[in-house]
Amino acid sequence: MYAVLTVLAVIYVFPFLVQVATSFKTDADAASNPASLVPQTFTTAAYERLFLNSDFPLWFANSAIVTVAVCLGRVFFASLAGYALARLRFRGRGVIFAAVVAVMAVPTVVLLIPKFLVLNQLGLYDSYAGMIIPLLVDAAGVFIMKNFFESIPVSVEEQARIDGAGTFRVFWSVVLPMARPALVTIVILSFQGSWNELSHFIVSAQSPELTTLTKGVASLASGQLSQGTQYPIKLAAAAIMTVPVALLFFIFQRHLTNTSEGAVKG
Repeated sequence: MYAVLTVLAVIYVFPFLVQVATSFKTDADAASNPASLVPQTFTTAAYERLFLNSDFPLWFANSAIVTVAVCLGRVFFASLAGYALARLRFRGRGVIFAAVVAVMAVPTVVLLIPKFLVLNQLGLYDSYAGMIIPLLVDAAGVFIMKNFFESIPVSVEEQARIDGAGTFRVFWSVVLPMARPALVTIVILSFQGSWNELSHFIVSAQSPELTTLTKGVASLASGQLSQGTQYPIKLAAAAIMTVPVALLFFIFQRHLTNTSEGAVKG
């Protein structure tokens, strides 16, 4: 079993290692030895060009701003909506949840043109607001939070209400801290989704000042900002873009274990 897992890990990691190694190669070396993990001539020219002679720092800053805002918004709004669907009893609750599930089945590409028309009509096109607001809530996040809240014993909330806590206080001070595994999952998915988002940014902004990493790296890959193959600079940009998502996952992966045990007082 470990041998099989090791082979699969090597197959999975090898392209990333090639990407990192190529980013430190010269253009000629990258073209002649694309799969080599050892550069013939070690150079940081690709990274110097990215940070000193391109708009890469601006792209990175734009992606960071949008990603942080989207993560905070999704954690707050998805947890609120999930708790309401899990615990509150109101007319149409089942219909709303069915609509949330139905939205998850709609291909993203189908919504691009309507999204552009709505943003343009509201005056949000080509702005940070237009890039951020449509991503603040997603159906998958609401679905995850609802299911997690339903796994928490109701007796915990009843004890808080006996002590005089209102609905929002119960949610904020009692239930939400217990939902840390689900919240971490939402943070990881939101960060990864918004950091790697491309289609939404294409239809929501066009100014060079609002270019994100995905749009910038896509322009690099298509050759708009360089001549020839330019593999090192393209893969250097891709490697830097990969690092934040990988770090986030490795930092928070131990929190993904679902533990609502011990929540009920003995």
